[in-house]
Formats: sequence, C-alpha cells, structure tokens
Amino acid sequence: MHQRTKTAAAVALALHSYAALAQQAASDTPARVEITGSRIRQVDLETAQPVLKVTAEQIQSTGLVTVGDILNQLTAAAPPAFSKGATLTSNREMGGQFIDMRNLGSERLLVLVDGKRWTQTVDGYTDLSTVPSSMIERIEVLKDGASAIYGSDAIAGVVNIILKKRLDGGQLSIYKGQNKSGDGDNEDFSLSYGVNGDKGSLMFGLTHSSQGTVWAKDRAITSTTYGPDHATDGLGVGEFGRITAVGPTGASVTSAAAGGFNKYLNHTGTWANPGTGSASNNIANYHDYVSTNGDDKYNSTSQMMFQAPVRLTSIFTKGTLELPNDMHFSTTAMFAERTSSTQNAGYPLNSLTKSNYPVYVDADSYYNPYGNQALGAGNGQDLFFYRRLVEVPRVTENRNQTLHVDATLSGAFNALGHEWNWDVGYNHSQVRGTTHSTGNINLINLKNALGPSFMNASGVVQCGTAASPIPLSQCVPFDILGGPGASTQAGLDYIMSVGQGTYGSTVNSATANVTGELFTLPAGAVGIAAGLEHRSVSGYDEPGQFEQSGYSTDLAAYSTIGKYTVKEAYIEANVPLVKDVFLVKSLSLDLASRYSDYSNFGSTTNSKVSFMWKPVDDLLARGTWAQGFRAPALGDTFGGGSQSYDTYLDICDSRYGQAATNPAVASSCAAAGVPATFRQVNATGAYITSTGGSQTPYAFDTGVGNGNLRPETATTKTLGLVWSPSFVKGLTTSLDWFKIHVDDRITSVSVKYTLEQCYLYGVQAFCDNIKRDSTGQITSLSRGNMNLGALETEGLDLGLQYRFPRSQYGQFNLRSDTTWVKSYKIKSTADSDWVSYVGEYGYNRLKSNLSLDWTRGNWNATYTMRYQSAVKDECWDTDVECSNPEGEASFGTGYNRLGSLTYSDLSVGYATAWKGKIIVGINNLFDKAPRITYSGQSSGTSVDPNLPLERFFYVRYNQAF
Repeated sequence: MHQRTKTAAAVALALHSYAALAQQAASDTPARVEITGSRIRQVDLETAQPVLKVTAEQIQSTGLVTVGDILNQLTAAAPPAFSKGATLTSNREMGGQFIDMRNLGSERLLVLVDGKRWTQTVDGYTDLSTVPSSMIERIEVLKDGASAIYGSDAIAGVVNIILKKRLDGGQLSIYKGQNKSGDGDNEDFSLSYGVNGDKGSLMFGLTHSSQGTVWAKDRAITSTTYGPDHATDGLGVGEFGRITAVGPTGASVTSAAAGGFNKYLNHTGTWANPGTGSASNNIANYHDYVSTNGDDKYNSTSQMMFQAPVRLTSIFTKGTLELPNDMHFSTTAMFAERTSSTQNAGYPLNSLTKSNYPVYVDADSYYNPYGNQALGAGNGQDLFFYRRLVEVPRVTENRNQTLHVDATLSGAFNALGHEWNWDVGYNHSQVRGTTHSTGNINLINLKNALGPSFMNASGVVQCGTAASPIPLSQCVPFDILGGPGASTQAGLDYIMSVGQGTYGSTVNSATANVTGELFTLPAGAVGIAAGLEHRSVSGYDEPGQFEQSGYSTDLAAYSTIGKYTVKEAYIEANVPLVKDVFLVKSLSLDLASRYSDYSNFGSTTNSKVSFMWKPVDDLLARGTWAQGFRAPALGDTFGGGSQSYDTYLDICDSRYGQAATNPAVASSCAAAGVPATFRQVNATGAYITSTGGSQTPYAFDTGVGNGNLRPETATTKTLGLVWSPSFVKGLTTSLDWFKIHVDDRITSVSVKYTLEQCYLYGVQAFCDNIKRDSTGQITSLSRGNMNLGALETEGLDLGLQYRFPRSQYGQFNLRSDTTWVKSYKIKSTADSDWVSYVGEYGYNRLKSNLSLDWTRGNWNATYTMRYQSAVKDECWDTDVECSNPEGEASFGTGYNRLGSLTYSDLSVGYATAWKGKIIVGINNLFDKAPRITYSGQSSGTSVDPNLPLERFFYVRYNQAF
C-alpha cells in the first residue's frame, strides 16, 4: 500500500507521481494516498494523528547504520529494551535492536514494513535490525495509539518503514566508522539494482553490515565494575582456590569455633596484574582469606565486552506487475541472517552453585590439601571451595535468520458514483535461530574430576584409587584450587559443557481491504475503509536437554511451545462536518473500530475517535481518543520458564515474616504444615537476620506461562496544534499533548506476591505452586506472569521545521523535535500506590534534537545537537556521590543528580560529477567523556553503553550507475 506523511516534501512527491498517472488517464482528479494511522486514502496529507517522518537522506546524515540505532535517537524513544552492553542477558533477543517508545516497552510498539506486520519473537519483540537501511525510502513514526486500525501492540505507537517503490539502475554504498581509539569498527556495504518497464518493475538489494567489539578493559573508566574511584569494590570470586570446611548441612563453615577455616592459595601478582599460584595440595601454601584483601579477588570486567559485536547480511527483492483490468500485483521477499556474540568472565564456581547438586573437593582427591593423601589416611576431610574459572570465559553465539515474503493483488472499481480501491494480500514472516554457548561447567563431570584421585606409576594424576583406578578416557582429575596455571586442557575439556538451544516463530496472515467514498456531504465526501484479517502465530524456544536437566552451571530452562490464531475485522470512516464558514475552514471526524477474536483468550473490540479542525488556513487543531490493547505473547502464555535464585522474605518466618504479627497468616502457614517456630535460612544454612530476607538456596522456576492471561488494555488521548503561518514562509510548528494509560499490565509475579496470595489471601492456585520440606523451608516455587497493576505517562511533543529563504550562501533548513514528560508512573498491583519514575535515569524529563541542514551546489552538511535533561541516579553511599541524600526517588531515599547531556554530530557531503557522493562525519564532535552511573544497562561496568563512549569518525561513499 502507498504510505505518505504530511510534510511538504512528501506532498510534492506524491502529487508529482500521481499527476503522471492522472495525465495518462486523462483525468484531473487529485491523487489519494494512504497515511500511517489511517486506511482511508485522501488528498490532504495533514492528519488527526501526529506523524514524524525520517527520510533516507536524514538517515545517512546520522552516520548510523541500522534502523534500530537511528530510531533510538528519537526524543520519544527510551533506552533500548536490550542494551548492547547487557552481555549477561540470556534471552534470544540479544544482538537485535528494539525501540521503546515513551518507556512503554518495545512489546507495546507495532512495527510495520510497507504497512504490513513485521516479524516477532516468541516474547513479542520486533527486531528492527533485520530491515536493510539501504532499501528504505523513509520511516514514518505514528506517536499515537492505533489498535483500532492495526490491532494488537499499537499502544505506544506505530513505526512504519516505507521501502523504495522502484529503482532505475543501480546504487552502491560503502561505509566505515570507528571510535577515535580505533575500536568499535562499524562497516556497511550495500548493492541494489532495479529495472522498470510499462508492465512492471523489479528491484534487488544485498546488504552486509557489522558492528565491532568494544572491550571494557581497554579504557580506565570501563575497566572495573564501578569505575576508577571504586576500583576494588566490584571485585569478585578469585581465580585461585579459596577453601573452607564443610558443615553438617553441606554449607561452608569458616568459624574456628565451629571447627572451620577460611584459606586462600598463595600466589604472585595483584588483582590488576594476576600472577601464578603455588602447589594447591600443600597446606603450607595457603593463607587466611580476608574479604578486604583485593588481591585475593578477581576483576571480572577484564574479560567482559562493553559492547557486543553484531553482523547482519540480508538479501531483498521487490517486484510489481501491471495486470489487465487495472489490477496490480506486488511482492516483497527478504532474507536476513544476524550473528551476534557475547563474552563474560569465567564462571564464579562454588560448591553450592547448584544447591540441589553440591560438589566438593573430595577427601581422597590428590589435590586436597586437607585430604587423606596430605594429612594421612583417615585424617582428611572434604572441602567447600570457591574459584572463578577464568581460563574459559563464557561465550554465547546467537545465529538468527529472518524470512519475510508478502504478495498483494490490488485494483480499483466504480461504485456509488465514486472510485474504490481494493487489495487482498498474504504475509509470511518467520524467525529461526540457534544459540551455542561455552564456559559453563558440567557438574556431573566436575564432581568426578574433584572426586578420589591419585598419582599413578607414570607420574600422572588419575581418577579413582590405586586399587580401583578409573581410565583417563573416562575421567580426568582437575586441580580446581591451583588457579589457571594448574589447569590442563584435558581437564578443562572434561568439565566444561557446551550449551545449545533452538528457537523460532512464524506469523502468517491473509488480509482483504477496501476503501472509497460512500457519498458527498456539503463539507465533502465521506470516506470509508474496511477490511478482514486472519493471522496465525506459532513459536518455540527449546533449550538443550542438558540445560534442562539442571546439571550445568547454566540456569536450567524449559521448552516453550505454543500457537494461536486471530480473526479480525475493522471499519473506519472519515466524515467532513463543516467547511468554509467563519472560524471553520474545515472540520472532520475520523471514526474507527476493530473486532479481534483470539483463539487463546477470546474477543476484544477497540475503537477510536479523532478530529481535525482548521479555523483558518494557517492553523490546524487535532485530537484523538483511542482504545488499545496488547495480546499476550506466546512466551507470556506458553512459556516454559527458567530457573532463578530469588531474594525474598518468607511470610511464614516466625521472627521477621508476617506470621510473627498476623495471627491469620500464622494460621495459614500452620495449615500448610509449616512449624510454628519456623525460621527461614539463607544459602549457607544460617537464619536470616532482617526483613530483607535472603537469596533462596534452591532454584525457583520463573517466567512460566499463564494460560489465563487477559490482553492489556489502554486508553490514549492526544490534543495538538499545527501552525504554518503564511507570513513566515517555510515555517511549520506543532505541539501535541499525549496521555497514555495501560491497565492489566502483563508482568512477572514476584515471590512476595505469590506468598501473600497464598498465605494472606488464601488463593489456592498460588499455594499449589509452593513446595516446602519437613522443616518448612521452601524448596520449590513456580512463578510466572499475571495481569497486574497499571502504567501511565503524560507529556508534550514539540516539533519545528523552518526552510530559510535561499541565499548566495546556499539553502538552510532547521529541524527540531522535543519531548517533555510531565509524568511517568507505575502501579505494581491494583491496590498498590503509584510510583513515579519521571526524571530518573532512563526516564528523562526532557529530550530534544536540533538539526541544521545546508546545501549549496554539490555540497551539503548537517549539524545536529542532541540534548537530555538531568536525571536522578542511585547514590554510592549516603555521603559519597549523593547530591541529595534526603531526596526521594523510586529506589528509596537519597539520589545523586547527574547533569544534562548535549552531544553534537556533524556530517559533510559532496556530490561528484560521476554520480557519486562522499559523506564524512563525526559523531560526538566535541568528544564528551562518558560518566559513571549506577542505574545503567551494562553488565560489567557502570558506564551506559547506549551513550557515546568517545568521538566517532565515519566515511560513506555512494555511487549510482
């Protein structure tokens, strides 16, 4: 379908293109085109909904390669759902790019390509990186709810990527960019070619792009977890062996009074420059472990990526065919393969990494300094150990393949004295992917490797005993206490595990649409559009069998398999009410409603009313009231879940839980078999010491699907003005108010909520998900998703465009977009209080982009400033990096104010005489340095990976032929 926005450039393009067709048909009727946010074709490209357009030229002037990076710079965009620096993120979306509009979540934004739904993951996210930027004509962003027009997900808005319609000849584009330090290489290559004729057109494109690795260790500010001022505070489990005694419950015992000890292997070097360890089986080679000694710890950031690399290759083709009887056939096909990888520090092992499968250094191990071979037969003991396996960092490779094919047959007919347009189409989108991970440990083999072992006659350490040896082909002993220098490749190969998983989703849809004019009123014709859609969605996410078993240090995960179908019908009408009277140059209403029938939860109807009023030619007033919804994603409903070690307070704890003060809760706990004197214990077996509770020693099941989920519902209100004063030619300004309210949020249920629903409110369905042992300890808990609470945001969007009069110095154009957020708040449950987040990190009160474009002859340039207002960040301590220790924030009392940020970008282009164009640019022109934040999205550092790290240089060459 034809997609257009309201800007003057688009008007000129549309009228020029359609005027040619009109001439051929000997008709003077103005062309009617379809605009994002409405299915009704119309001449006036001003709409009742605010639509932002980004052109292909503006895309190239940003110096960015992918659609996701480009859209994430919009003022209405929040930090992306999955950060490039969140390398510990284990979901299948890692490596993709997802836009979050107004902090409402990427899953609440609908992404279209040429008006058709694009691919989605099992959890409902659309990866924008799979759309080749070289084939884009423009991007239209509808900053308004549109479920009545497009159906589910269009709560925060709609991103409609408009691809080139046709291409005459070929185009080649080559791009290279990197940070000033020489890393973070970005490359892009694209080749496209098209032919046109009287009977049709064909276009082909090939794209390859890559974004290089940035290592955290390569810059002082990112080389440690919390930055240079707190270099040792983020140090973790050391790379040499730490040993303690094993208590009766299997927990670590360090108290000498309880017969314990706490030792660490002697070694050379420091935490910043690690050395080598001493012989691990000699008790004299150990010293007392003191937690304040940083040299006995490890800087995990030294092995971690700050920004993960991504490679994308895509093949694209688009064709049209003119058919008899004024019919047209068009088809689009695209295949993209994305590969990404993440690296994190080697696994921080201890004997209770998986409490259901503890692993100790056996008393009969050759490497046990407190063992029978070291202290004499019968004098040895098992050891509880801690050790980070830095020899094998954890690496995950994600290979993702996306296939999209669509076909549309369209035409026109006359009815009721007017011309009508129709189309029928089929849309197929498929995502397939595999993950491959290394660096996790096979706990079964590790237990064997740390079990009984001895030095054989050949001087080789062997599993088993001299009397009952185990062949080296079946078991390889591992010196886990000796550090990296003591590890052998054979030992590492034996204990390491290889993880794998497969995932995919498929969306098939068939559509039929018709649009035209019913009749004419005094103010104009009544336009109408109606259509039907049938969509089937299926998907799966299947971890490897070993990961599902729970015998890997990787958290166990379980299969997700599901599908659903939806049948939909919509109708939209545009009714002109008044025209050419005093203070009403024009006034019209747009009415729309969509009925959706889902196989997994039932039906829903969502409607919209919007108006457009021009009191005078220069001024347009517009507004919308719209209902919206988001259907549960496959993962929400059918999710198999995964394991998690949650921190919680047991409501039945007889000292700190509600059972201590609420007789009703105590009675419920007793009825469930919990002893009256029950005390919650932590991972070491000790009683908890505060209402903060502790981390569970048993893995709980999280993310489990809920077949009873209802769709989220939303109400969107907008009201705005567009002013184009005739006395200032070239100036257009817009101001739009928005307010979006979401109810029945689909969100993860907490352990606290699960326990309260069972023991405080007596909901048996929650009690069925809790299992306890004979002492009362929770050994199993399953929690998934529910419809809970609400979300609301309100603010203003301000837009400005001014085309200066042309002068001897060239043509200048000014563009500005600003978003101001009045409020952003969340209710976690229906009965809880609202919690405000606006003004905190990631929830900027104000964001603004200002661009100045210049052209003169063959030269052009763009200078852009991007502004973000000051934010509240978490304090380091009440008197350290804490500007407002008494200030209130969602995370508690006390926050540290981080000042506003302004970044400048510059690009300069020159068009050659041989149809080429050279573009050079610098992003972060003034080299604004990164800053520390304790609320960012990086797994290994406290620097936000979504903000510029330093000055970035790039060059692009385009060649037409």
